Amino acid sequence: MTDTMKNIKTYLLLIVILASAWTFHTIKNRPTIYLIGDSTVKNGKGKGDGGLWGWGNFLANYFDTTKIKVENDALGGTSSRTFQTKGLWEKVLDKIQPGDYVIMQFGHNDSSPLADTSRARGTIKGIGNESEDLYNPLTKKQEVVYTYGWYMRKFINDTKAKGATPFICSPIPRNNWENGKIKRDTSSYGMWAMQIAKAERIGFINLNEIICNKYDAFGEDKASRNMYTTTDHTHTSLEGAKLNAECVVEGIKNLKNNPLLPYLSPEADKIGTN
Repeated sequence: MTDTMKNIKTYLLLIVILASAWTFHTIKNRPTIYLIGDSTVKNGKGKGDGGLWGWGNFLANYFDTTKIKVENDALGGTSSRTFQTKGLWEKVLDKIQPGDYVIMQFGHNDSSPLADTSRARGTIKGIGNESEDLYNPLTKKQEVVYTYGWYMRKFINDTKAKGATPFICSPIPRNNWENGKIKRDTSSYGMWAMQIAKAERIGFINLNEIICNKYDAFGEDKASRNMYTTTDHTHTSLEGAKLNAECVVEGIKNLKNNPLLPYLSPEADKIGTN
């Protein structure tokens, strides 16, 4: 083999090594989208729990995971309050780095009692700074309970303090219908989520409205039969969770000045925008 051929082979090998090193560096240092929420975002250990599925299981399908990671840290049964008081948020917050993202969706469990002997997970209704000092029968300790808005703002402020970008989703709709239309949440948690996002100047994904539009088009019978489980009027089936993930992506694509757009995969291009 001539010296020229040896030099060419060495040069090509060097290019391969450098390219591999750069790819490894890029993948290792890619930002992360952290998902936090309740069982409508995640059930079980990332899988369907008794046929119940959350949309967070399928969101990564619409992102280029060589450029960004999607980590689903939601947990069934939690509210905006208990996700924090149980230490779940602290564990996520410890992992967040500058340049990361947090997408949050809470509300379904926030309407629960403040201090019952079952879950004690409710929050005070609204987005103000009201609080109530009460005895928590589960922890057997006094606890100051705040509004839904107070806990959501804490997620937002903590995220921003870490140099990351927060987004709020309104809660998915429950399987409640009236006059052939699924009921929108325009007067409680859906409205409050929008008000908080506007006040804090962060991206708002009107997931409730986007999903409702899809379900209305299906009709009550098809949507109820295919998108929800038979266990209750809240949890989604596998098919429903996949559709809801698409709706999250649709909401992301409709955001203005959106830093997540460059990370979307070709699969996301197939999802229409309004």
